[in-house]
Amino acid sequence: MRVLMVSWEYPPVVIGGLGRHVHALARELAAAGHDVVVLSRHPAGTDAETHPTSDTTAEGVRVLRVAEDPAHLEFARDMVAWTLAMGHAMVRAALTRLDGWRPDVVHAHDWLVAHPAIALADVLGVPLVATIHATEAGRYNGWLSSPVSRQVHSTEWWLARRADAVITCSAAMRAEVAELFDLDPEPIAVLHNGIAPGRWRVSRRRAAAARERHAPGAAPALLFVGRLEYEKGCQDLIAALPRIRRAHPGTRLLVAGTGTGTQMLLDAARTHRVVRAVRFLGHLPDGELSALLAGADAVVVPSRYEPFGIVALEAAAAGAPLVASTAGGLGDIVVDGVSGASFPPGDPAALARAVGGVLADPAAARRRARTARTRLAAEFDWTAVAVGTAAVYAGTTSGGPQELARPKIPTGNVFGR
Repeated sequence: MRVLMVSWEYPPVVIGGLGRHVHALARELAAAGHDVVVLSRHPAGTDAETHPTSDTTAEGVRVLRVAEDPAHLEFARDMVAWTLAMGHAMVRAALTRLDGWRPDVVHAHDWLVAHPAIALADVLGVPLVATIHATEAGRYNGWLSSPVSRQVHSTEWWLARRADAVITCSAAMRAEVAELFDLDPEPIAVLHNGIAPGRWRVSRRRAAAARERHAPGAAPALLFVGRLEYEKGCQDLIAALPRIRRAHPGTRLLVAGTGTGTQMLLDAARTHRVVRAVRFLGHLPDGELSALLAGADAVVVPSRYEPFGIVALEAAAAGAPLVASTAGGLGDIVVDGVSGASFPPGDPAALARAVGGVLADPAAARRRARTARTRLAAEFDWTAVAVGTAAVYAGTTSGGPQELARPKIPTGNVFGR
């Protein structure tokens, strides 16, 4: 099949797990013989002079990467306007630069590309498949208090309702999407994120070197990896650190990632008097990250909201002991006492107990880590994910253009909480 994927991130432009997902899926579909074009963008803040529109092929995938328009728009300040401008640029690039190439299906990844994906599916008369990776309401625990949140939610609703087929990455996300967007959950396909385990396995020497570089000494080292945002829960891990350090003196926390919550986490470290025990590493390249994952005493995924949790797969592939909240799709990956240790989201005391159990019995933690790694090939293989995605494509027909009214958004909690 000829597949046009539309995504606001694609390596080297990676904001979170979505970029990794689209990259791996596109690569696997191409390896299976499908003709894949990814429509994406250059880094924010560039323009057509510094980063002109490019058309390249890598790993069997053609990538059409559009330049930003001249308008002075910034994502952080003008998010919706910036997103609309990106969508306009994507539509123009697809219609003028694909040289007669016509897809059999358009696959949209999240609300930020709803406008270009819907426009292209309408114009080309082909089915629209949408993967909903996360929701605005989920991120804010059901509250859509700001105008921007309501705008994002209504765009998500439009994409989900207009799509001819919807995919989510976990059963928890399927239930959430069905509830939020008034959809029948039965037709929604659940296709997990995948992992290429070999890319995350490193030698003991490299793991030890990364550990010594970032957390020298014999004291336990915990690792958080992810976007530094409230829903990722790193503030709960920092709040739990004093309890952990009382039972396991000298324990340090390494925080790998960037985001708008950096100052919030710095403030939390000061509040809980653990500034010297927390080290912020910023973004790490995959090679360094895989070595550090393998060298940590535990990788902690304390998310308050997590549609799937691809970092948990990466930690499992690296052989790291896992401690994760039960939020969303993490329950599909981490089975408490079997493939890791788990705790209720937003509960620092329970988090501290779970981490303490891992540090108190490292042999048992390593056994659970081995179990987590063996599950990857059977349940989280990218080749199987690609086969399932292609089946969704093949089974979807175009419903044609639709004009939909705006959804009514409750003034209270959209989940009824």
